[in-house]
Amino acid sequence: MRFVKHFWPLLIAVALIYIFHHSWGIVPPLGKVFSPFGGFLQNGKGYSGTYDSDVIVKGVQEKVTVHYDDNAVPHIFAQNDHDLYFSQGYVIARDRLWQMEFYTLVAAGRLSSVVGEGALEYDRFNRRLGMARSAAVIAERLKGDSVANRILEAYAAGVNAYIDQLSYKDLPVEYKLLNYKPERWSPYKSILMLMNMRYTLNGGSNDARLTNVLAKYGPDVVADLFPDYPAKESPIIPEGTDWAFTPVGPPPMPDTVAALPDSNLLAINMPVPRPEVGSNNWAVGGGKSATGLPILANDPHLQLTLPSIWYQMQLSSPDVNVYGVALPGTPAIIIGFNKDVAWGVTNTGSDVMDFYRIRFRDGGFDAYWHEGEWKPVAMHIETFPVKGGRKVSDTLYYTHHGPIVYHDAKSANYTSSIPVGYAMRWVTNETDGADVLTFYYLNRAENYDDYRKALSHFTAPAQNFVFSSNGNDIAITANGKLPLKWKGQGKYLLDGTLASHDWQGWIPKEHNPMVLNPTRGFVSSANQFPTDTSYPYYLGWKFAHSSRALRINERLEAMNGATADSLRMLQNDNYNVDARRVLPRLLNALAADDSIRQSAEFDAVERWDYQNSADAVGATIFENWLDDLLKGIWSDEFPTDERLLFPSLDRTFELIINEPEAKWFDNVNTPDIVETADDIIRETFKIAVAKLQERYGDFSPKAWAWAKVKRTRIMHLVPNFRSFGRTAVLNGGGSGIVNATTGTHGPSWRMVVQLDSEWPKAYGLYPGGQSGNPGSKYYDNMIDRWANGELDTLLFMKHADEQSERLQHRMLLNPKNKN
Repeated sequence: MRFVKHFWPLLIAVALIYIFHHSWGIVPPLGKVFSPFGGFLQNGKGYSGTYDSDVIVKGVQEKVTVHYDDNAVPHIFAQNDHDLYFSQGYVIARDRLWQMEFYTLVAAGRLSSVVGEGALEYDRFNRRLGMARSAAVIAERLKGDSVANRILEAYAAGVNAYIDQLSYKDLPVEYKLLNYKPERWSPYKSILMLMNMRYTLNGGSNDARLTNVLAKYGPDVVADLFPDYPAKESPIIPEGTDWAFTPVGPPPMPDTVAALPDSNLLAINMPVPRPEVGSNNWAVGGGKSATGLPILANDPHLQLTLPSIWYQMQLSSPDVNVYGVALPGTPAIIIGFNKDVAWGVTNTGSDVMDFYRIRFRDGGFDAYWHEGEWKPVAMHIETFPVKGGRKVSDTLYYTHHGPIVYHDAKSANYTSSIPVGYAMRWVTNETDGADVLTFYYLNRAENYDDYRKALSHFTAPAQNFVFSSNGNDIAITANGKLPLKWKGQGKYLLDGTLASHDWQGWIPKEHNPMVLNPTRGFVSSANQFPTDTSYPYYLGWKFAHSSRALRINERLEAMNGATADSLRMLQNDNYNVDARRVLPRLLNALAADDSIRQSAEFDAVERWDYQNSADAVGATIFENWLDDLLKGIWSDEFPTDERLLFPSLDRTFELIINEPEAKWFDNVNTPDIVETADDIIRETFKIAVAKLQERYGDFSPKAWAWAKVKRTRIMHLVPNFRSFGRTAVLNGGGSGIVNATTGTHGPSWRMVVQLDSEWPKAYGLYPGGQSGNPGSKYYDNMIDRWANGELDTLLFMKHADEQSERLQHRMLLNPKNKN
């Protein structure tokens, strides 16, 4: 024992070495993470952008030149298309490898393998949606398309070439903190990236909640409060546009249009549409621009994250020279321009996710009843390797509609022993088309005909593709695969036993809503209704509230001699159309109460100029009051615990302004009192003010400024990595404002392109930076300029030898077998 005292320090040291070099549950090996030689401190060094480099890379065929400008934007000049997309994969992986892999893990339902048990139910849900299985089918099918396969394989090879060069020291910090290594990239993973965007843009449904409304109130109330077209609208395709086609006859409407809910419905947690996800785009023709040629603008509204959703770059080879933003993990430029054309996208928002109530034969879920016969259910066993070593299995069930997303063997509908489930028909799981080819060909487009041909390859999510060219054309197309439905089909839950409730085919792509060179001199979209009611096909009953569209079209209508800066200023427009529409009526009701009329809060909102600017107190009061007003009107008849949908904002405004005595203003929870609209207006104003006082103190123009209350923040993709995010980003805007910046969502990329007969001038910026490394100065360097509404001048180089003082350094990618 006397020797122990000499050896215990060594034993402790050995134990500590073992402890600090092994992971424990979700805790990474702390010795490696904190090592000054290879741990997270290495990531803090960042990239300075001041040195040239030559890199020998296996897989590149000829020398590739990559110039980096003062914003760390790569300008890739390759001598062939293989090397172009190889280099694109290599270059993006250098900056965004972890982000690329994270998104694919989410779409594939594999996040729990990296972050642990907490993500398991999320993974189960994503697997049941079917995205991973559909992506695998698409990737396999595209092996037979020579162009798509060539660019996807080249891109994957470039990503893998970068991965092959990595040591632990070089790994992005997230890999070290989460203790895993990059997997090999593949075309399948690029398809998963696109599937993830499909889910973001069209992964929601109001079917269940509106079916509950139908069951509780009947079709007359639904027709009144949930109309198929709003009272105030400015559709994407101008009213009066001639539909230059003979429509395919829509399928007849069946006698039964809904599968009414049962006890199982209340357990369903369906994804609902995300109102914060939207976008603006527009193009003015030469007749409205100062240059005599079109100017195009686009700002897609998505969740604000770090790393940024988009990645700026220029791609140039003998076949193409294009600039814009790419989606990390996928080849080509998604939104951008070349010498001759520019394009951008906004979400169309058509109803392309429907749920069907399925009647199973028994608890074995091996057959379901459809059109008078039992049909087999396809079953797939899914395995979830959970971080820490546990494996979990789940069975996926498929009908001809698609996957069974929800089922419960203990729930009954037809009898006490027959289980039901809910299958999903969703355009995201369609496996034809080749979205990547749309962007491949748009990158090379020279004119309107090229644009239309490129769109023919696109499936989902349906997008409003705005277009302009230096041939003086402007156009917009609601493009994608759109189901052919009877009017109202999918407004409610559908009956999976009836063939008449199945989707009846597809709207011919050449019949999708579009317009070329309209007489008004501009095209635009803001996620509103694509068309007026004259369009012969049913696209859905609910699109984005019309406020942004109304404002954009008002300003474009009045605009003449437009410049790029005119369109930049419109992107940053903070005017509140909803306040203009309803606030005078609300203030009139408030004025009848002396205590309210004499308050500082009333004075602030009465003096407000309807601008949701950063320092606007009136915007703070109105926006918070509007939320409480909607709850005050609707939460008694449409309580959230009953999973009911509130009537639209448009219909609510119509009731407030034109039907103040409507029964809906009477609170059913106060049977001895009959409330009117004015009563609810005054009561909810007091509630809103009280909440603001509780949160921000007594009325103060400084403390109650809209930017401080709105609290725009741009956080890391992993919520626990809060230190990698940015809070207190001060700017104006709002969900119904052209500058659609909320607390967590907003313009993810602003771009304005002024076309020219020789060479375009373009401007752009997004709220983040090129690098995915929190230690880099290029991680979030654009955020402040973005918040101020600025745009950078984009450096669009004509050739690899072009000189510019903005170029910071050059990287050469050299073939391994050549000098």
